[in-house]
Amino acid sequence: MTISELKTDRLLLRQWRESDVMPWAAMNADPLVREFFPQVMNYEQSAASVAYFSAELAARGWGWWAVEEVATGEFIGFAGLDPVDEELPFGGVEIGWRLARAAWNHGYATEAGHACLDYGFDVLGLAEILAITAVGNDRSRAVMHRLGMSYDPADDFEDPTVEGPLRHSVVYRIASPRAG
Repeated sequence: MTISELKTDRLLLRQWRESDVMPWAAMNADPLVREFFPQVMNYEQSAASVAYFSAELAARGWGWWAVEEVATGEFIGFAGLDPVDEELPFGGVEIGWRLARAAWNHGYATEAGHACLDYGFDVLGLAEILAITAVGNDRSRAVMHRLGMSYDPADDFEDPTVEGPLRHSVVYRIASPRAG
């Protein structure tokens, strides 16, 4: 399978490299980056997630891409599309992102999100793409809004894969502008 790469003016969404593991692990050890996840991740967990994301990209050609800043070649996080976890009460394909704190407030999540939406609609032919987050994650919800996604409180749910206050989750949706 050919692995798709997505390029914007400032970002390259690409296959993972061994050199991404250390900065990815540092990101996942940052309590602020992981504020809306059950816990921070250790190095071994982060390395395992890179191996998993890389294998999924190789098998499908799309998924959770590593995000690199084009101007510097620096790894800054991940973004992509992935089938919704089967434990959730609905199906579909979700969009997501996670960036190192130093990459926040530059519009990178929105820029990567637009590239992923275009890929999902134009290449994969998806009719709809979802985004899921904990109810209190205002930063991600703002990105979802900037991407043109809609929120309906009737879609709120308790995530069975999460314990505690982060369990209450919201769903944003966007329909393909190409659907007719």
